[in-house]
Amino acid sequence: MLSAFFHVLQLMRAAFVLAREGVFSGIDPLIVPPGMRPALAFARLIGRRGTRDTAERVARALERLGPSYVKFGQFLATRPDLVGTSLARDLETLQDRMPPFPRAVAVRIVEATLERPLAAVFTQFSEPVAAASIAQVHKAVLASGEDAGREVAVKVLRPHVQRRFRRDLRLFYFAARQAARFLPAAKRLKPIEIVDVLARSVALEMDLRLEAAALSEMAENTRDDPGFRLPAPYWDLTGRDMLTMAWIDGIPLSDLERLSAARIDLPALGRTVIQTFLRHALRDGFFHADMHQGNLFASPEGELIAVDFGIMGRIGLNERRFLAEILFGFITRDYHRVAEVHFEAGYVPANHSVEDFAQAIRAIGEPIHQKTADQISMARLLTLLFEITELFDMKTRTELVMLQKTMVVVEGVARTLDPHLDMWSTAEPVVRGWIERNLGPLGRLHEAGSDLLGLGRQALKMANLAQRGERLLQDVEQAGLDGLRLSAESIEAIGRAQARHARFGHLALWAIAALLAVIVIEVL
Repeated sequence: MLSAFFHVLQLMRAAFVLAREGVFSGIDPLIVPPGMRPALAFARLIGRRGTRDTAERVARALERLGPSYVKFGQFLATRPDLVGTSLARDLETLQDRMPPFPRAVAVRIVEATLERPLAAVFTQFSEPVAAASIAQVHKAVLASGEDAGREVAVKVLRPHVQRRFRRDLRLFYFAARQAARFLPAAKRLKPIEIVDVLARSVALEMDLRLEAAALSEMAENTRDDPGFRLPAPYWDLTGRDMLTMAWIDGIPLSDLERLSAARIDLPALGRTVIQTFLRHALRDGFFHADMHQGNLFASPEGELIAVDFGIMGRIGLNERRFLAEILFGFITRDYHRVAEVHFEAGYVPANHSVEDFAQAIRAIGEPIHQKTADQISMARLLTLLFEITELFDMKTRTELVMLQKTMVVVEGVARTLDPHLDMWSTAEPVVRGWIERNLGPLGRLHEAGSDLLGLGRQALKMANLAQRGERLLQDVEQAGLDGLRLSAESIEAIGRAQARHARFGHLALWAIAALLAVIVIEVL
């Protein structure tokens, strides 16, 4: 009860900070339950007046509340059904930037992790060059080994960050439980599962060894990808609280002036951003889930370079098929097929009509095809699609949250590089190629072969299980004939247990006798 009281106080403080910065001015009153509309009106009343746009106000408020709220804000960017379309757009641009902690603290963490003085590992170790909610980055120079003199990036975990996130996650869970309990519409939105996704993501992000593993896995997946490369990790200089990787010399994708001065083909780079994300999501089912402009660079040759692999997304084969067929269905205007995919994947309950759902999807797709290609947003398309599905009892798919979030961010980055980017012609070769490989004749043959191998493995397991069952029956039957046989060790253990119980029994008897003696003496 006391913890609930403190949680309510914390939520009131967070609501006040958000309201004071004018964040709630972007929420559509129509999506707010009637009982909460007076609170929304009051929040708008106490909001600061100023010239800052809403996105800047949101960023300022979340930074004041702390790193956990910044992360949560990034997740809410994927949920316009929760916060409204306008606020969701503002959250899309939210990047994970926090004030750095002192270099001396980072040095202590590095020395504790490596169990060596800093000078024995690095000849140079800079002040922080970038700082986020989980960790910050320093530029360093290796002191020894075959790579001596090479520049590296050293990522260092913030001190006490685990404790801070654990405290705030308890608050987020409390708020999610109350929403699920008192707001009937929130049950379909699965607020608790959304916090689960955030909690799992943050837990992985707080162990930098796991980030190094993600970097290594993606490097294997993308070794032959055109126009894309990654920094290599140094495993012997990596631990839970620090990660060392090759230093990347590139131009941030946020610096359009430098990109143009370097004569980099910005439209081509924008196409690479989109196609790289789709290729990783569809082909590998493993993608960089934090592809904002601060984590993307361009090499002098125009290659795309990604850093910061703390947040990664995974989707299974069914989800990849779902994404590919939906995008391809909208490209080809095959709305009936898009509807069928939803039913085949189990996303829409079978009690609804495929034809009715196809009609609803047509209401989304046809207006899009009346626009020019550079006016169409795939991220907006998926957002509208998820809004429509509420009419058909489609529950939130938590495994698609990370995918949708990343697509929103990636599309924003690509359109910054090329405002006239044709999203459909850019996505089409990647989507079509995946469908032909996985859903065409060759894909069906490969799937059939995989199914046969799976059946073979199951048959072997069944045969082994049958043999074990037969041996067990024989042992039981023999025990029935000869009686249960115990090993010498078992007999000895039973003897020790009986002796122990006997000692306890004797002690109990002596205690009872003593008690009776005391009673007799008192009576006499």
